[in-house]
Amino acid sequence: MGPILTGDIGGTKTRLALAEVNGSDVVILHELSYASQRYDTFEMMLSEFLSSGNHVDNATFGIAGPVQNGVAQATNLPWRVDAAALCQRFGFLRCHLLNDLEATAYGLPALGDADLLTLQVGAPDALGNAAVIAAGTGLGEAGLYWNGQSYRPFATEGGHATFSPRNTLEFALLRHLQQRHSEHMSSHVSWERVVSGMGLLDLYAFLLDYRHALTPAWLAEEMRNTDTAAAISAAALANSDVICVETMQLFISLYGVEAGNLALKMMSRGCFYVGGGIAPKILPMLQTGDFLNAFLDKGRMRPLLEAMPVKVILNDRAALYGPALFAAHHTEKIV
Repeated sequence: MGPILTGDIGGTKTRLALAEVNGSDVVILHELSYASQRYDTFEMMLSEFLSSGNHVDNATFGIAGPVQNGVAQATNLPWRVDAAALCQRFGFLRCHLLNDLEATAYGLPALGDADLLTLQVGAPDALGNAAVIAAGTGLGEAGLYWNGQSYRPFATEGGHATFSPRNTLEFALLRHLQQRHSEHMSSHVSWERVVSGMGLLDLYAFLLDYRHALTPAWLAEEMRNTDTAAAISAAALANSDVICVETMQLFISLYGVEAGNLALKMMSRGCFYVGGGIAPKILPMLQTGDFLNAFLDKGRMRPLLEAMPVKVILNDRAALYGPALFAAHHTEKIV
């Protein structure tokens, strides 16, 4: 088998790469990153990547959105991606689409100890299903079914389940978000609206209003000159702005709450993984205990959750490794 074309299609950034697979080892031969919003279609981006003349027979892509019958509509992009159409246009013999979190789950065997940070050791004999949650542009969730010998990843759209507040502050947040994001006259507000990059911005805006505060001039300047979410998290890490600190504390607590929800629903006794682009950037805050406290706060189920290993994925290439590993082990032709 020649090089595999692998990709991680996200709402903000898309990475495409050529990779070689040997067992569970993945070697990236060539990789490029693209700003997703700059392209009208995925085909335009892919054509640019392949313009160097590399011929590829086998391609698999992870995409942030539901995949049905080889077709995906990206959740936070106006892209429709069709595996059969990609085969026809680019001459692939095989092409598969995976949900992005399903792709990350498939990539876990390629990770080593240095690629993971343990937040909770869990029980020494931990064995069973696993789960992955990942906050980035949106919120992705996936499960890994343990059949007694190996894991079988599967996709979910759990990030779009309804957000559930716990206290007075969070009920006020829900009302704020209902006014801002109510979809089709519905009162539905998803977990993605609070635990994601875009959610972080909404948490900050909500707390400014709730606390009757204003953005300091120095912080407003930083927000103009850099990524707004990055400026908020940097100010929180430096403890230089009280609203930014509270924003990140609320974000991490809500992240832990939904992680615990997913862990219970998947019965992830084997391991629970925290992936995505945000977690590695806020590790000191994840390690303060707020995340785990919220993760474990499930009443009578606390002992069950305490027995689960909880690990942060530090290597952002897991989402590229997964499609490559999938492609190497699934050789049926798309027609």
